[in-house]
Amino acid sequence: MPIVTYILRDGARRDVDVPDGTSVMEAAIHNNVRGIDAECGGCLSCATCHVYIDASSTANLPLPDESELELLDGVADERRPESRLSCQLVMSAAMNGLVVQVPQRQG
Repeated sequence: MPIVTYILRDGARRDVDVPDGTSVMEAAIHNNVRGIDAECGGCLSCATCHVYIDASSTANLPLPDESELELLDGVADERRPESRLSCQLVMSAAMNGLVVQVPQRQG
């Protein structure tokens, strides 16, 4: 299984095995990763699953679509070039080693 590393608000790192086809958001919720609220459950309507993608991890990610880009305009914490919605990042073997940082604020 691919591994995602979550960098938590306090700087702690948490590695999680994520089955192929599971979103980074779902993996966070199922593994009790604090800071990814996911109020809409992954329906692409709330932006409370906002994360920052580590620069070393961007090569194998799909580009965000127009809907994701629009929602990123409304995130609670600073929007950065590396901002993504974790509900839109569906894991595959090619994404093994993905590192995401949880922002200080959601929603």
